[in-house]
Amino acid sequence: MQGAKPFLKWAGGKRQLIPVIQAALPDNLRHARELTYVEPFIGGGAVLFWMLQAYPNIKQAFINDINPDLATAYQVVQQRPQELIKALTAIQESYYRLSSEIVRRTYFEELRAEFNTRPLEAVRNTAVLMFLNRTCFNGLYRVNRKGGFNVPFGRYDQPAICHPQTILADSQLLARVTILQGDFAQVLDHAPANSFFYLDPPYKPLSKTAAFNAYATETFDASSQERLAAFCHELNARGSQWLLSNSDPQNTDAADSYFDDLYAGFTIRRIQAKRHINSKAEGRGKISELLISNYAPALEAQLA
Repeated sequence: MQGAKPFLKWAGGKRQLIPVIQAALPDNLRHARELTYVEPFIGGGAVLFWMLQAYPNIKQAFINDINPDLATAYQVVQQRPQELIKALTAIQESYYRLSSEIVRRTYFEELRAEFNTRPLEAVRNTAVLMFLNRTCFNGLYRVNRKGGFNVPFGRYDQPAICHPQTILADSQLLARVTILQGDFAQVLDHAPANSFFYLDPPYKPLSKTAAFNAYATETFDASSQERLAAFCHELNARGSQWLLSNSDPQNTDAADSYFDDLYAGFTIRRIQAKRHINSKAEGRGKISELLISNYAPALEAQLA
């Protein structure tokens, strides 16, 4: 579907890793007659939108996220795209008419305050979310312990707030997707055993100061990582194939075998990704990330 891509910026998005993820997929997916695709942590959806276009044999998909604003946004894009475009266009036109950074900042803070009274009506909630996503600092979604969106103004003059072509293309692709909201484990109540799962949880922080996963009031801590590993073992036992992404603790401690131990017996590969692991320029660049699966990839050589 031409123009289909993530409609939100999202921390940890996978667009740059699509070629590596493609190489890591099992070869039998292309030959499955009734393929079901599942993402328990949908985030920005880069892999979802790519998969739905690259694998036309996906007859149904299930996506889930614990973040209610995100789940609502997917539902609105799926079911009410024209209303969303109208609402976003009105916000964009209002924003573009503002004459100075001070006035734009005030407008931003007013809509951020409105957003924090949520839940708003679904289209309004999503339109304001998308506005904040395009105008806040670095396009982050971050909330405090009370669930208040607290990312500051991003100082952009005329950011592209409304992308009608993307919304319409995404809406068409989402027609075969069931959208869930809640804990990742609930997808087992919906997806058949022969589904393929891609799991992209909040990453394990590489340091105490790098612990950004606060896009929900619930934190994804060590016990959550261990519960996810148990979930993957359960998927394996019921015959589902799965691929999981996570950070590599060996970037900062070569002796740290946390994930190697947690997923012992499964296929663990280290890949290179461009990530900003700290705020200083010298700390940015390519770092290792993990791809873990319960199968051996057909294109292993491409990951070398």
